[in-house]
Amino acid sequence: MKSILSYALIASGLFFATQSQAQSKGLSKLKDILNSTSAQNKTNSDTTTSKVVPSNQAVVKNITKKEATSGIKEALAKGLTNSVNILSVKDGFLGDAAVKILMPAEAQKVEKALRAVGMGSLCDQFISSMNRAAETAVSEAGTVFVNSLSKMTITDAYNILLSGNQNAATTFFKTNTSTELTSKFSPVIDKAMGANNVSGYWNQLTTAYNNLPFSKKVETNLTGYVTQKAIDGLFVKVADQELKIRENIGGSRNTDLLSKVFGWADNQK
Repeated sequence: MKSILSYALIASGLFFATQSQAQSKGLSKLKDILNSTSAQNKTNSDTTTSKVVPSNQAVVKNITKKEATSGIKEALAKGLTNSVNILSVKDGFLGDAAVKILMPAEAQKVEKALRAVGMGSLCDQFISSMNRAAETAVSEAGTVFVNSLSKMTITDAYNILLSGNQNAATTFFKTNTSTELTSKFSPVIDKAMGANNVSGYWNQLTTAYNNLPFSKKVETNLTGYVTQKAIDGLFVKVADQELKIRENIGGSRNTDLLSKVFGWADNQK
């Protein structure tokens, strides 16, 4: 069994390492949003009232409702595109401790037992395969985010823009996209995990462990687990990107629209 599992896991690692990165139509649409939002605001006249500031501070220009909405959409499209690009490359998950997918908590005793008998490399290969699956699936997020952006209302945009919550946009997307992300990610991850029957051998491994005397049974839904961890990791990165724009870290407000809209928001605090 050890020999069969070894070949399966090593083959899986080679499969994920050599698989070319998928080009997501959703990412292209997100980039289109980035390229078009500034131009859409030049003819707007529906202004919102700016906050009165002391005379020793720069006067904040009014912004239109469409500028506010487009500014939020541009910021989100930028943050989402960056997040997907960061995670969808090789080691996007595996090489980042903040999002790396480890053995499920209830299966860590299996890992401990295997490492104790010199099968640690198999555990490493298996962990690698889970992360490779997540890296493959995350590109599917683009179309889901585009759909969510298209449904965003002016009220949504203002709530996100003026929220005291530094991850308000991330929370908005998490609330509105998690179900669809699960639907998009699951089949991709299931296919990736099923390459060379890795999921089948995982089931054999856990079954063998469960048959040991006094062992507490492990009944992990591996595809469900990796899918949820992939989504969790994606939103960790989205929150990071949102914070950069809100705080202008590293000059993240790198367009006139972002500078104007978030500069205005800063003076509403």
